[in-house]
Amino acid sequence: MSWALEGGDMMNSSAVSQIKFRESEGERSHHSSRRVMEGRRGRRLSQTLLPLHARRLSNTISCWYCDFKISAFNQPIFRFGRRHVRCWRVWFSTGIGFSVTALLGVTMICAWESLIALHLLNGSNKWSHFLFGFSPWVSRLGISLADAGYICISSFISVSVHELGHAVAAASEGIQMEYIAVFIAVLFPGALVAFNFEMLQALPRLTALRIYCAGIWHNAVCCAVCGLALFLLPLFLFPLYIYGESPMVLDVSSTSPLSGYLSRGDVIVSLDGIRVHNVQEWMEMTTLIDEQTLQFSNGSGDHQRFMEINGRKGYCVPSSLMEESKNIQLINSQSACPNKLTAFVIVSCFDPRMLDNGSSEDDHHKQRESRYCLEAKEIVKLKKCGDGWVTTVTNRSSCICSQDESCLTPVLMPDLIWVEITYSSPYLQECLQLGRNPSLVSETHESGEIKCGGTFVYVGDVISLAHSVQLTAYQPRWAFSFGANLPNVLEKILMWTFHVSLTLALLNSLPVYFLDGESILEVSLCYFTSLRPRKRKRVLQVCLLGGTIISMLTFLRIFISNFV
Repeated sequence: MSWALEGGDMMNSSAVSQIKFRESEGERSHHSSRRVMEGRRGRRLSQTLLPLHARRLSNTISCWYCDFKISAFNQPIFRFGRRHVRCWRVWFSTGIGFSVTALLGVTMICAWESLIALHLLNGSNKWSHFLFGFSPWVSRLGISLADAGYICISSFISVSVHELGHAVAAASEGIQMEYIAVFIAVLFPGALVAFNFEMLQALPRLTALRIYCAGIWHNAVCCAVCGLALFLLPLFLFPLYIYGESPMVLDVSSTSPLSGYLSRGDVIVSLDGIRVHNVQEWMEMTTLIDEQTLQFSNGSGDHQRFMEINGRKGYCVPSSLMEESKNIQLINSQSACPNKLTAFVIVSCFDPRMLDNGSSEDDHHKQRESRYCLEAKEIVKLKKCGDGWVTTVTNRSSCICSQDESCLTPVLMPDLIWVEITYSSPYLQECLQLGRNPSLVSETHESGEIKCGGTFVYVGDVISLAHSVQLTAYQPRWAFSFGANLPNVLEKILMWTFHVSLTLALLNSLPVYFLDGESILEVSLCYFTSLRPRKRKRVLQVCLLGGTIISMLTFLRIFISNFV
């Protein structure tokens, strides 16, 4: 007879590990005090529904199931598991403690979430977001074709680690696996390792528990390794890459609003004058700008009028430049600037308490009627004023310009945001040569190195801006384009492997039919309780049925809250 530990992927690209046992009808009726899987019913690999073809080596193909069996790794894995038996037993005994604790913890969380889903308890669903290894931001992001490839690679790694744990644990106890199988059941891919079932029956319960818990334990260790590798990745890549100086552009789609300004290899230096060091700061800054803009636009009454003036991004424009500005062209009683010029309006400098005075309101309206058409790329080089910038200003007044300057703010349509983006192009051939184009030079760093680049203004939705360009925190120390994506690829593989491996470990910790949790629960009831076989079997069935129901409710809650 043979016994198989199976691991596979679910439709949401999460890996699922299953346990199936195959034994004949005569052996099902045989009872033994040392059997760790009492009353377990299974299936024969030689029997399939509507079999289409069955090869001599027992590779099976049917309309709902097909597999491919490999036995080339049997001896290497067995020798590897028998080399340090004592060390392996200590290692997998630690896995028992972790797996049993995970089974109890995940079951309690699922039960709590199910009570919330049934409105029997009041609470948030924050635990359900992280229960199966995927945080909310993962579910909200769109899955691209490249991400699908990363998920497939990470699923292969996680399932291999899971099944290797079972195989090495069995080898350390003197049990050699029969084969490794890769299968597709309906639409769900997976893998399994098969063992001799009679030899597993003869094992002590604690020994069998080590084998059952090995897969979960190895997935947990895989998560720890991936997390440590992500943390140390900048150190590993230090000889070839600079980390955390400024985010570098890897790709800009043709539909991105930044496609005409940024290109591959450009480095984003600052956002609204605030230095940006990595992708996380880029996302945080765009979110902060959006939240601050919403805060300014949610006012009402006098407060709203004050925010319209003092809650703007302004520039200190000299009076001479204002006098030379072109006149506003009145078209259909609306102000419009010719060519590519931008309309600016003077930001009044006054105390909001003076709004009670009618003359102040009249002055305010008169000043707003004075509009100026200016070139935006020249204005952004001037000193900033106003209270709409993210920079910390101790004085809430916008009067920070000199006497011969006025604070001007651009005139924007509702729901549009004015954002300054400063970038450099250190890897352009023109910039690498000594004879650089002076018109491209935008700033001089503290080290004295001048980089090509510039500052441009983006007007639109800042959240769309943040997701319209692919960035990385790594910059190559030398100008080679073929290695620019290497850190990003390594980060994605490690990140997805962490999530998939964590999902696989937590799923198998559930007391659900056909998962590792079923076997762990059954052996735990035999080992840690003194129940009689018949009562133990009833308790097991109740626990498995209840665990399956609450798990389905939790999955439904996660799907509704994250994807609907």
